[in-house]
Amino acid sequence: MSNGTPLGDFLRARREALKPHDVGLPEYGRRRVPGLRREEVALLAGVSSDYYIRLEQGRESSPSAQVVEAVALALKLDAEAADHLNRLCLTASQRPRDWGEAEVSQQLLQLMDGWEHTPAFVVGPALDIMAGNSLATALHSGFDHFDNLARMVFIDPAGREFYQEWERAAHSCVAEIRAAYGHDPESARIAEVVAELSAQSEEFAALWKMHEVKGKSQEGKHLKHPEVGDLNIKFAAFTVNGAPHQQLVVYQAEPASPTAAAFETLRAMAIAPKQATPAEPTEATATGSTQATATGSTQAQAAAPVADLAGKEQ
Repeated sequence: MSNGTPLGDFLRARREALKPHDVGLPEYGRRRVPGLRREEVALLAGVSSDYYIRLEQGRESSPSAQVVEAVALALKLDAEAADHLNRLCLTASQRPRDWGEAEVSQQLLQLMDGWEHTPAFVVGPALDIMAGNSLATALHSGFDHFDNLARMVFIDPAGREFYQEWERAAHSCVAEIRAAYGHDPESARIAEVVAELSAQSEEFAALWKMHEVKGKSQEGKHLKHPEVGDLNIKFAAFTVNGAPHQQLVVYQAEPASPTAAAFETLRAMAIAPKQATPAEPTEATATGSTQATATGSTQAQAAAPVADLAGKEQ
């Protein structure tokens, strides 16, 4: 994803995003580089210029905890970005490799199936949709594919209409993938998704270079479904025990609100039998066998994509 090192790329991007007045330094004349100079960051962090230059160039990959903290303060990193910096400083042997099962557990699938009035789905590190209940599928029915949140935001034509605060959703998606990248810079699946979206979306490529870091958190969303209209939802994400690379995403509506009523409409659409055009009689119909209906079962809908994504992430 870059010719540099993950640590060096992150430090360079965050240094270039700062102006001298952001850190209390005077600014004289025209500057030849965007943001702060390496020497200025070194001064603020209390390290030599040569040492800091080695950090950005990847020639010093194991700084002490004190140096990492000093650099984080110099670059005005918030808590999440500072944690990300610490993870990038870990060696390959120090990184946890056992992230749990690649597939969504049957217990979690059954739990989501039981939430008939609540859209819920599970995402992987690259924001792949690993499983979702019937209401989540109905909620995203305007998209070509309910398969990857970042692709849906940046590539699918429905994204800009569905996400009413599109820029916020775009920044959030990229920052979440960047946070996951910090846990596993060698992830083949993250590299694949980043390469694909960077090639197809200049906006994604520009945001990825900014190295913003932010995990999923509880917040509100303003969405617009093509059939039920505006939706104001509460959103929360939970790490899955035994599979910390998975996150359970849950959307909720205020009781007795227009969004709650819209969810009920979507629920009815999800459980209604599919109206298929009758084909020629088969042996099954001749013997009185009933046609299968679309029950919206999470297991049925998620089985193929889960197997697909599990193969990609292993």
